[in-house]
Formats: sequence, C-alpha cells, structure tokens
Amino acid sequence: MESYFELKKNGTTIQTEIIAGISSFLATAYIIVVNPSILSQAGMPFSGVLTATVLVSFFSSVMMGLYARNPILVAPGMGLNAFFTYSAVLGMGVSWQVALGAVFWSGIVFLILSVFNVRTLILRAIPRPLRFAIAAGIGLFITLIGFANAKFIVANPATIIGLGPMNPALLTFLAGLLLTAILLVKNVRGGMLIGIIFTTLAAYPLGRWWATDLDPLINFNGVFSAPDFSLLLQLDLVNSLKLSIVPVIFAFVFTDMFDSISTFVGLAEAANLMDEHGEPRNVKQALTTDAVATTLAGLVGSSPGTAYVESAVGIEAGGRTGLTAVVGGLLFLPFLFMAPLLSIIPAIATAPALVLVGAFMVRPVIKINWSELDEAIPAFLAMVLIPFTYSITQGIIWGFLSWTALKLVTGKRKEISLALWVIDFFAIMALIF
Repeated sequence: MESYFELKKNGTTIQTEIIAGISSFLATAYIIVVNPSILSQAGMPFSGVLTATVLVSFFSSVMMGLYARNPILVAPGMGLNAFFTYSAVLGMGVSWQVALGAVFWSGIVFLILSVFNVRTLILRAIPRPLRFAIAAGIGLFITLIGFANAKFIVANPATIIGLGPMNPALLTFLAGLLLTAILLVKNVRGGMLIGIIFTTLAAYPLGRWWATDLDPLINFNGVFSAPDFSLLLQLDLVNSLKLSIVPVIFAFVFTDMFDSISTFVGLAEAANLMDEHGEPRNVKQALTTDAVATTLAGLVGSSPGTAYVESAVGIEAGGRTGLTAVVGGLLFLPFLFMAPLLSIIPAIATAPALVLVGAFMVRPVIKINWSELDEAIPAFLAMVLIPFTYSITQGIIWGFLSWTALKLVTGKRKEISLALWVIDFFAIMALIF
C-alpha cells in the first residue's frame, strides 16, 4: 500500500488517508438520497435510482483511487441530474429510457476524448489565472452550499439572499462551525470528521426539546433495505441516437466535461496536487475515470457521474493519495442495503465542513496578477459567477469568453491558443442550446 500510493512521498499516512476518506464520504453521502429524489420525478423508481447511485459512486470512486490515484470521489452530479429530469424528460418530453441512452452515449464521447487526450489538451488550454480563479470560485461555491444547507443563508425577495432566522438548528450549526474551526486552527488530526460527528450528536436533542425536524438518532426509517436492480440495462440505445436527442447528448457532454475539468483544476490548485509539469496530477487517468463513471451511469440507471467538489473536505483533512478515494468509495457500498441510515446525519452536520473548505480553496487568488486587468477581470468573473449562478460550468464559460474578448481588443491575440478558440465555440453553443 505504501509503495502503490506513495504515502511517504505525499507526506501522508494510512490513518490520515482513512480519516480523509471518511470525511469526504460524509460530505458526499447526501447524493445517495438526493439523486433518487430528483430522478424519481422523471418517472424512475426511487429505490432503483438509489441502487444505481450507490453503484456509480462506489465503482467510480474506487477506480479514481486505484487507477488515477487521486483523493477525489466520483458520484452522479448535481445539476446534471436536474438537467436529466427537468430539461430532458419533463421539458423536452424525452422518455427516461432514452435519456439514459443519451447519458451512455455522452460517456462514450467522454471516453474517446479522454483516450485521445483531447480533454487533457482542453485542460491545458485554460490560462493559469483562470485556473486560480476557478479554484477560488469552487471554494466560494462549496461555502455557499454549506451555508444554504444549514439555512444560515436563505432566499429573500427584498435582497435576493439574507440571513436565516435564528433557531436551535442554526445555533447547532454555528456551534459545529466554531468547534470545527478551532480544531483546524489547532491542527487536530481529523478535525473535519470530529466536527461532523459533534454536530450530528448535538442535533439529537433538538427534536425532543424544540420539536424541530432534527431528531436523527430516533426517527429514522429503519436500518436495512434491499437493493433494487430494476433499472439495470433499461437504457434505450437506439432511439437515443436520433437527431432530436443530439442536443441532450451535447448538453451532457459539455456540462460534465467542464464540471469535471474545472473540479480537477480547482482541487489540484488549492491542494497543490500537481505533477512536475505544473499540471493536475494523473489528469488523463482522472478524466478517463470520469468518462467511465458517466458510461456506467447510463447502464445502471442514473444521471452522469462526475468528480465531486466536496472531496475538498477530505483533502483539507489531509487526504493526498488515491487511498482517500478508495476508502470513500468503499463506504458507499454498504448503503446498497443500509440507505435509511443516512438519515442519521442531518444537513447541518456536514455544513460546517463545507463552509470552512472555502477558506483553503480561495488561497490561489494571491497568484493572480490583479494589476493586469485583461487577466484580472476574466479571473474575477469566473470566480464570482460560479457561486452567483450556482454553476461551475457558467463560471468557466464566462471566464473563457471574457478572456478571449479582452485579449483580442488589447492586441494580445497570440495569447489565445487554438484550443481556447475551440472551447469558446462550444461555450457559445452551450449558451445557445
């Protein structure tokens, strides 16, 4: 294990990697329930999607650890599942079987692009200031998700967003946030994980004392549930190749590709997971794993798989090798049979970890030359639009387009690579579609 994962070289230990894997899993485990709740609205059986979600998350995360040797979990992507349900199935009237076929074919396109290094070339075409900005933007995005999960930040018609009402649940979140921050400042090993456990235990009495919806250790729906393989191989491979379905496949390809690329770039820049050439470590293998995850998703009955930004929780906990992803991936497997147990961990328990992850992910912004406005403005737009649009893809699209436009008008056309021109074209196509 030491030689395969090069633990000493990466300055980590088996114990640290296990703690990091558990931390990443706890921050990501919500997808096991959330993904079925979204896809079931497309007419798919909840239990079948749950089983598919666990299979994709387990296999893809373990593959990321063993093959790409990166501490990044892979699971069905948020946003992609919403597009699957609300745009493709409910919006365009495509059957979920055909939509699964579109997921499969988009995975095949990913795989071809990855094998022939096209996706790697696209990654390397991203200007370094935009890479730093994407890392910071993802950090802000994760922080926003954490605050929203805790209902610390809520929708407000008058001010767009605002502070949520102070109540026992919010006070519990703040206590968990403070404890986790103290543990991190004092460099306590497993601080993120301890914070999650503390907040979960602190949430226990709320349901008894204040009759809130946070009573995770008593009112959960049993322990065991049998896996449902009814969606296995239910995709429609023939009708999903019709011309009318091409926009759906393109949307899956573009969104998943730039979500995964920007996630790899952001996590690598923030955690210094770089190779000797200054590129994200084992990027070809990582992107190939992402492609396999999407292909597998179509076969077993889920929306596309993608690298998870919540992996930053495990990385901040010290995860530096593929062992983190292997541990996190293995933890998905028992939930083929024990999915109801996930109700033990409320959203406010993982929220402090998500909020604090942003503190280390914004570090790369100091590498941006803010005095060069033709670089600073695109970087700024990419950074702020990721959380403001609630979309990594939208942030990176407008970062690319503004970079190209400003370089053109300032007479620096040579700084726009051919690959970036191609990216810009597909970015415009994505906006049109």
